[in-house]
Amino acid sequence: MSKKKSVIVPILPTRRDVRFHLPAERIGDWHDAAGPVFTAFLNTFSIVLPVGERFFIDSVRAYRDQITDPELKKAVTAFIGQEAMHGREHEDYNTALFARAPVAPKFESFVFKVLSGITRHLPKSFGLSGTIALEHFTALLADSVLREPRISEGAEPHYAAIWRWHALEETEHKAVAFDVWEAVMGRGVDAYALRCMGLALATVVFWGLVIPVFLEVLRSEGKLTDLKGWRKFFRYTMGDIGLLRIQLRAYADYFRPGFHPWDHDNRAHLEQIDAFLAEQQRLAA
Repeated sequence: MSKKKSVIVPILPTRRDVRFHLPAERIGDWHDAAGPVFTAFLNTFSIVLPVGERFFIDSVRAYRDQITDPELKKAVTAFIGQEAMHGREHEDYNTALFARAPVAPKFESFVFKVLSGITRHLPKSFGLSGTIALEHFTALLADSVLREPRISEGAEPHYAAIWRWHALEETEHKAVAFDVWEAVMGRGVDAYALRCMGLALATVVFWGLVIPVFLEVLRSEGKLTDLKGWRKFFRYTMGDIGLLRIQLRAYADYFRPGFHPWDHDNRAHLEQIDAFLAEQQRLAA
């Protein structure tokens, strides 16, 4: 007899208006423990977040009128609110980076054009497929940040806080766009094929765009040949700390026909939210 799959109770996200007041002078060295290469990697990731968040919002909003479940409608509204706050705070983050790395604003503009082209020229189902794929990716990175404290240890407190806040809320809303997908696209073969294609394409396009810019940011910082920095980067991404390594199996699980984001039930991380908000108030004081 097959084992019955447990039912995961949905989580209703909460929009939180949090400000981080990042010290701009630390943009290039805010993570002393992880080194300049890992710092530049996260900085490069931040470049795409504001335009990416707007793309996610537009992709989910395009289907809001088709949703009949009142709880999912509430979750969509909260999802949009959270993503808007993430975009706002990472725009402030990126202001300091743009002043330091000339390639950064050019990259943001290019990504905006790519995502705008998808929205204008492809069926809206493609945009939602890309959104749930990238939400899967960001949820995995969020889980790494929340379950491996060494990723944040030794970082400047305000920068550590913005990544932790983003990770908590990405975890809280990680299934919302996916639930919209299942509500409007169903679970048939066509829907499965399109969502799998979305992750495959998103992976290739994301890394194909980010890696060259990451290397250019490093070059502009004079850190491209920093061997010590690269050793730390490997340790933090694929070594014993393993921001990326520890998520490889969970990444591949997306291609399972019956996959749902809460199959990886890491909601226990969300118990940290109240303590995090209290600490953030202390930092802002």
